[in-house]
Order: sequence, then structure tokens, then C-alpha cells
Amino acid sequence: MDLPPYLADTPEGAVLRVRVQPRASRTEFAGRHGDLVRLRVQAPPVEGAANEACTRFLAKFFGLARSRVRLRAGARGREKAFLLAGLSAAEVRRRLPES
Repeated sequence: MDLPPYLADTPEGAVLRVRVQPRASRTEFAGRHGDLVRLRVQAPPVEGAANEACTRFLAKFFGLARSRVRLRAGARGREKAFLLAGLSAAEVRRRLPES
């Protein structure tokens, strides 16, 4: 199965690449942004608040413990990569909303 560019499989789990829009009216997936999944978060981009909001949202959305969602890249930018430990990329792709 071909994976979309925003997903990768690793031995630890799936890596999901997102483009974050902070200070949104609500936290939600919002379609695609080029080769990334757009993720809106209510939190502001200060002192790691948006990163924490992303982690909490992804953990809840995919039914994982927060400790199993780890920021792999992009701590200080809008483009981020999150490891979803224990999930395959195929499973993540099935659960993501279509846009």
C-alpha cells in the first residue's frame, strides 16, 4: 500500500506530519496543507502550549496514552512530525478524516 506523504511507518509506530494553525476557534483536523495534514489548535504558540495541545488532541483522537504521542520534529515551527507509538501508518490513515 502506498502511503501519503504525511505518513511514515517506523519500527516504533507511525509518524504523522502536520501543519499547525494555533489560536484557532477549536482544536480539530482541517484537511490538507500540501503534503501535510492541517491541525487547528486553540492554544497559542507560546511556551510549548500549542505542542502540548497537539499531543493531547492526537492522543485522544487515536485512543493512545499521551506518553505514546511524541513530538519528533518541529518544536518551534508550524510544521511538526509526531510519533504515534504502537500504531501503524495504515491504521492512522484509516482513522484520519477525509478531506
